[in-house]
Amino acid sequence: MIQFEKFTLENGLRVIVHQDLSTPMAVLNIMYDVGARDEDPEKTGFAHLFEHLMFGGSVNIPNYDEPLQMAGGENNAYTTNDLTNYYIQLPADNLETAFWLESDRMLSLAFDEKSLETQRKVVCEEFKENYLTKPYGDVWHKMRELAYKNHPYRWMTIGKELSHIENATLEDVKGFFFKHYRPENAVMCVAGNVTVEKVKELAEKWFGDIPSGEKYKRNLPQEPEQKEERRQEIKAKVPLDALYKTWHMPSRLDRRYYVVDLLTDILGGGGSSRLYQALVKEKQLFSNIQCFHFGSTENGLLAIDGKLVKGVKIEDAEQAVENVLEQMKQEVIMEIELQKVKNKTESMIVFEDMSVMSRATSLAYYETLGDAAWMNFELEKYNAVTTQDILEESRNIFRKENCNTIYYLSEN
Repeated sequence: MIQFEKFTLENGLRVIVHQDLSTPMAVLNIMYDVGARDEDPEKTGFAHLFEHLMFGGSVNIPNYDEPLQMAGGENNAYTTNDLTNYYIQLPADNLETAFWLESDRMLSLAFDEKSLETQRKVVCEEFKENYLTKPYGDVWHKMRELAYKNHPYRWMTIGKELSHIENATLEDVKGFFFKHYRPENAVMCVAGNVTVEKVKELAEKWFGDIPSGEKYKRNLPQEPEQKEERRQEIKAKVPLDALYKTWHMPSRLDRRYYVVDLLTDILGGGGSSRLYQALVKEKQLFSNIQCFHFGSTENGLLAIDGKLVKGVKIEDAEQAVENVLEQMKQEVIMEIELQKVKNKTESMIVFEDMSVMSRATSLAYYETLGDAAWMNFELEKYNAVTTQDILEESRNIFRKENCNTIYYLSEN
């Protein structure tokens, strides 16, 4: 059990404190409840753009990294479709430096045309390099558009179109910041060699007077149930033909999420998984194949993708995948197979909990989902999954009308 205490500042900032006296380090993690799903469909990529802008300096601190490095610290960030996370790790004796840095950029970034232009160029280059010119780079853009018609998961975190970032104005950027990057919309977790009293003192000193902002009320267009199979074919200069398939799955807060998570491991979690054994090792149709899901807060996607062995017809490869899935829908798996993936999941959870950084991130994440205490009950939810659950969920998900397929064919 991960022990922690919680309190909330008057401006709405939720603070979690997790003490670990075995380390000389401390972590300050701030999670903002904003991701790509919260963007205007005509102005996408802003959440990811802010991940870059947040390191471009704030009102009182023109160079974010310099004072942090002097304090022996390091930092990073990531953005998803659901949330944005910033974190600092440094010696616990220098904890106040982290509070100073994070509070100043929450108070106000250094909004100016120069900073925006600098980071805009960085993001545009990232977009071109990873999604426009890289082999298969556009496939998940295409797949999201195929699978989602209403929900904002239909675009990726980087944005729907390069032009949205190219045309972002300073006013657009300021509006997005002051709507979402407010204490009311954030969770801060401080973990490591700290005390609740010290964290309370520093939180009040550095964050207490930041205006709370309005609580963001999420009201997103919901995706209707998919009633028919969707297919698309792409031809491009890629080395091998590739098959991509997705199916809609339950949300992160649904009990069925845990069933699906284990199901993806059974099908594609490494060299002993069903897809790898049948289609890579035995039939040698694919050079590699994987099954995974996106961990989305709202109803997400389960995906299977693989690169074909040269000379294999993509229709034959797809049928072979369908045969493996049909077996999952027809036969109850053995208890030993389910237990194996449960054991793997438990190992991953235990391994992650060994790092104070991971604990801080997890506590902030579960608090953003609803309650940090949920972190301590994840394993129970996985252990409650039965072989019958796996069978029923296979039948629920792997329906033809719930499926989206892309053939990514080589022009070579």
